[in-house]
Amino acid sequence: MTYGNLLKMRNVLKYCLITTFLALSIIHFHWSAGGSIGYSSSLPADENGNILLAPTTVDCILVGVILLLFAIVYTQNPSNLNFKVFKYFFKFGQWIIPIIFLIRAIGEFKYVGFFKEVTTTEFAQMDTLLFSPLCLGIGCVGIFLALKNPKTIDK
Repeated sequence: MTYGNLLKMRNVLKYCLITTFLALSIIHFHWSAGGSIGYSSSLPADENGNILLAPTTVDCILVGVILLLFAIVYTQNPSNLNFKVFKYFFKFGQWIIPIIFLIRAIGEFKYVGFFKEVTTTEFAQMDTLLFSPLCLGIGCVGIFLALKNPKTIDK
């Protein structure tokens, strides 16, 4: 693969991550404003259908802001930043974000992730079909982007 093609692929993947984080952020802000699209299927439940999380408006806003910050992390190239603090923040972020999502994809082995025990609830089905694969994809793409920094690629 040529250097130019690798940079193009990196940019496409980077913009996919940015778009994904922006979309997820918008969904959480929608929920914080009282919206209900997808809300009930995004909350883990036990075998009896009892919801295990009760996120507040503040929780939804906080998660929305964090996802927005994740998008911002991928808009920057750490090597182009002048301040060391920002450079390390963005460089660290580009490693920690995919690790968080890979851990989420694996799950906690009962209600969340690929290895969950409870598989009959609406959340469990959505987790298997969408949430865990999305987290795995975000994690893998994020690791690829962190490893394939264009400054370290031999031309």
